Amino acid sequence: MTASPHHSVLRVGDGTLTSGDVERVARGEARVVLAPDVLDRVGRWAVRAAEYAGNRPIYGRSTGVGANRGVPVTPDAGHALRLLRSHATSAGPLRSPERVRAMLLVRLAQLAAGGNGIDPAVVQALVALLDADALPPVREWVGIGTGDLSALATTALVLTGEVPASRPVPMTVTFGPGDALAFLSSNAAALGDAALAVAALRRLAAASLVTGSLTLAAVRGNREAFAPAVAVATPFPGAATVCRTVRTLTDPSRDPGPRGADEPARPQGAESREVAGPRDDPRGVGGPARIQDPFGLRTMPQVHGALLDALDRAEAVVTAMATAPSENPALSPEHGVAHHGAFHAAYLGQALDALRLAVAEAAATTLSRVTMLAEPELTGDEPFLADGTPGASGTMVVEYVAAAVVGDLRASADPAGRHTVTVSRGLEDGASQASLAARETLGVVEPLRVLLGCELLTAARALGPLGPAATLPPALEPVLEAVAEAVPRLGDRADRDLTTDLEEAVRLVDGLPALAGASLG
Repeated sequence: MTASPHHSVLRVGDGTLTSGDVERVARGEARVVLAPDVLDRVGRWAVRAAEYAGNRPIYGRSTGVGANRGVPVTPDAGHALRLLRSHATSAGPLRSPERVRAMLLVRLAQLAAGGNGIDPAVVQALVALLDADALPPVREWVGIGTGDLSALATTALVLTGEVPASRPVPMTVTFGPGDALAFLSSNAAALGDAALAVAALRRLAAASLVTGSLTLAAVRGNREAFAPAVAVATPFPGAATVCRTVRTLTDPSRDPGPRGADEPARPQGAESREVAGPRDDPRGVGGPARIQDPFGLRTMPQVHGALLDALDRAEAVVTAMATAPSENPALSPEHGVAHHGAFHAAYLGQALDALRLAVAEAAATTLSRVTMLAEPELTGDEPFLADGTPGASGTMVVEYVAAAVVGDLRASADPAGRHTVTVSRGLEDGASQASLAARETLGVVEPLRVLLGCELLTAARALGPLGPAATLPPALEPVLEAVAEAVPRLGDRADRDLTTDLEEAVRLVDGLPALAGASLG
């Protein structure tokens, strides 16, 4: 990730780091620089930590760790290196470059906060490692939510030159007596995974409002479920956002935006494209087909709103922990040395467990909408949006795919925090399992994307040239046009393998909010 004219620059050490920041660096879209005062701040704390160590025992510097906490050790580089080597033990497949970069950035941001006593040369070496994209070989099973010890020990050994990285290491350092545990004492790998998951899920949550709005249009759903009064009746920020966003996306009179010079203005009275409505609707095209829709549409503010609020909570926890000096022991100018348990990532684990549950509930309503689109009583179309051939299957198996994905998402909603363990001769008698929670949360991203692709493809088929749907709101026209371009056979309803169509729809999902102008802000 050496400097490039196409890279933005992320300054670390100013006290803020968002999931979006982590994602940009993880993708190689931004390079990292330190805020001007970081090295001075870290250096002052290193001097102060050495002074404290001269007056009292300090865990990990002058003692062993874990159940060996009461064993005095000689505070020298040999002790530090032994600690790093023993704690580098790990197993499982190697993590992706994106996840490793995310971990390195989070650890750098935490160390830049000061209060840890680490040598500023370690911080400089970590910046150089990121800049050179020389990534440590971090394996999958690295922690139990009480510190990602093996991942960070492996990283430290890369910084010493003892373990090879993915590229030559530009700067090596020697870990002194106060550096080893200070470097290890972090949940940076879990936080990196969490940040990547939150950033991706926020995009998908916005996309779900677009696909849900398409379904609402396809079945001529009732927009009353998203009225301002509903936001009052469901007094939470996420519900208000869903109501506002869906109202905007499904507004039949809303102009989608400025037109090009060569694009004709929309004729008066043609604010939206009209196609045939459900065949049994006596009111014709224009109004809602029902006084109340099934829950998959009617409860979107409550269910998808809860997902947005869970995302906000997870983002707040990630942002706070990614820049907090959480190393054990904590060093304070007012209170000196304080040994503590801030490495126990219960806040993170619980926020992520709640987020996965919210994803699973939103996924269930999404599956409900896919099912609606197969129902003639709701669409006014053929069963499964087929071509009318007796017994034709149409989109039947798209619904099966969606249901299979929802099964995975429901299984992933099992709270990781309930699987606590006791280790280190009984001394460490609890674990947040935030590492597991973060991996599981990152793991729901692709299944959710596929599920939304199922809804996108099915709703677009219902709204296509042969579809019945009612009035297509202007904000959704660019979405349908994008699907029609990506899926050339969208209008071909003869029974056929829809795998390629679905793959193309899935590829469009992340970009749906931009196409429709669906901002969650």
